[in-house]
Amino acid sequence: MTRTSRLMILLVAVLLLGAAGTGAVLHAANRSGERNQEQAGGAPVRTGTVSLRPDGGRRLLVRNLAWGPHRDEIASVPAGRPDGPRTVSGVKCLRFHAAAGTGICLQARHGALEDTYRAVVLDADLREVRHYPVAGIPTRARVSPSGHLVAWTVFVSGDSYAGTAFSTRTSLADARTGAIDDNLETFSVVKDGRPYHASDINIWGVTFADDSRFYATLATAGQTYLVQGDPAARTLTTLHRNVECPSLSPDGSRIAYKKRVPGAPADAPWRLYVLDLHDMTETATAERRDVDDQALWADGSTLVYALPGDYGSDLWTVPANGTGAPRRLMRSAVAPAYLG
Repeated sequence: MTRTSRLMILLVAVLLLGAAGTGAVLHAANRSGERNQEQAGGAPVRTGTVSLRPDGGRRLLVRNLAWGPHRDEIASVPAGRPDGPRTVSGVKCLRFHAAAGTGICLQARHGALEDTYRAVVLDADLREVRHYPVAGIPTRARVSPSGHLVAWTVFVSGDSYAGTAFSTRTSLADARTGAIDDNLETFSVVKDGRPYHASDINIWGVTFADDSRFYATLATAGQTYLVQGDPAARTLTTLHRNVECPSLSPDGSRIAYKKRVPGAPADAPWRLYVLDLHDMTETATAERRDVDDQALWADGSTLVYALPGDYGSDLWTVPANGTGAPRRLMRSAVAPAYLG
């Protein structure tokens, strides 16, 4: 064997060993990243296709809060396996909801001097249909059962409902035409059966019955009210006191909401209740902790809501009829929406 041949063999061996070593390092780093991601937020996360179209099974979509490159992306899991691997979409939202192939995504756009926010209407493939600038920090979002209407609430000033030094702006838009009512405070208010006018009115937390009727919270003079809204007539009618962030049951008969309770701390004043719309009776759920969220009905008997967690928020469930006990549904997630 010539000297040149021996040098060539040595060079090839060095290159092969280097490639093997690099591969081993990358594989170890990859596995370490996967382990770290699991430790820093729960279930494994994988990229893939996330759609709002029916796929033959019930799914739960959430904003993923697990630390890593996919934090804040909308993720999908089978509804029956909320602790399973999450398929992430690449679409980042601060607040999200979806129904009937339409999504609403409230996003932050980070600038050199300040952040701005926008509401983005998404189609069934999570592609942008249109967007609207919003005046503050996103806090609530909902889509009507038909997918035709979307609504969102932002903080124009302040960043918490707990005190009184905040102002909200709630908007309602037609996902098909793009027409928008930018501020529901311009609707006519009927309070206790009479027309009502005040400069301190705040509206937040829309939940839809259908395309002709919704519910929301109205605050004025230090009180909050459940109101029924008529988008065509542009009216809001008060129904019940001390109701915030309402969520209508699938059969339209009950409202889940957060209620201020006597004796609770000023910065944690709420408990989760359910209101029967037929006779206005209230039922306290078994969740005794402070719930600052717009709960979601997982089905006709179970509520899903967010509570603070190690990486932002975890999702919890509790029966709507006051029985049972709370249980954690999903770590490192917020803004749930059930599809299918």
